Amino acid sequence: MRQIVLDTETTGLDPKSGHRIIEIGCVELINRKLTGRHYHQYINPEREVDDGAIEVHGITNEFLVDKPIFSQVVDEFMTFCDGAELVIHNAPFDVGFIDAELKRLRSPRWQNVAAHCGVLDTLALAREKHPGQKNNLDALCKRYFVDNSQRDLHGALLDAEILADVYLIMTGGQTDLLASNDASGDTDQKQEASALEAGAIRRLSGERASLNVVRANEQELDAHAAFLAMLEKSGGKHFW
Repeated sequence: MRQIVLDTETTGLDPKSGHRIIEIGCVELINRKLTGRHYHQYINPEREVDDGAIEVHGITNEFLVDKPIFSQVVDEFMTFCDGAELVIHNAPFDVGFIDAELKRLRSPRWQNVAAHCGVLDTLALAREKHPGQKNNLDALCKRYFVDNSQRDLHGALLDAEILADVYLIMTGGQTDLLASNDASGDTDQKQEASALEAGAIRRLSGERASLNVVRANEQELDAHAAFLAMLEKSGGKHFW
């Protein structure tokens, strides 16, 4: 199963008011494992970014001046997502903005998100699992012990990476903490990681050095016997 964890940043809150996408961040999961593939793009929205939005994500009009417009990146973006299930926190917001961009283009190839992708809303999932509690991304990071210390401002790619970890933990899976797909590391470490992921029994090598056994000396044994005798005399019970 291929999933794309996706987040966007925008010029404002409502695409119906003409607000546009200014950043897209995506990370790929296949069979619930991070593959290392991602898509990230800043976009010139062809309009001003609201001051309130800049306070949230820190992306300024000056920064976006030389970035490509959506029509220049749509094929690469949609091809990356095509056929996958999109995992999005508060999916109606992001999907609404993407659909508005696609509608504006009137592309014969890309109609709307639903025509090319499934969608899983992690906010709806979190509300179902944790009713009556805060379920924004920061609250979920705290609940599931996901490190979001670098999230001073919202950023599409960083938020997508954090959401991927939250989603995998929240749905009972495991993030790839052992990095078993990493080419680095020796063979024994890779085998051990693979065994852990598969739930296999790990056995210690017969070539390992035996543990050093430290035995009590005569004085320590006498002191222990005296302590037990004191317990017996006072009516206490012991099992050693």
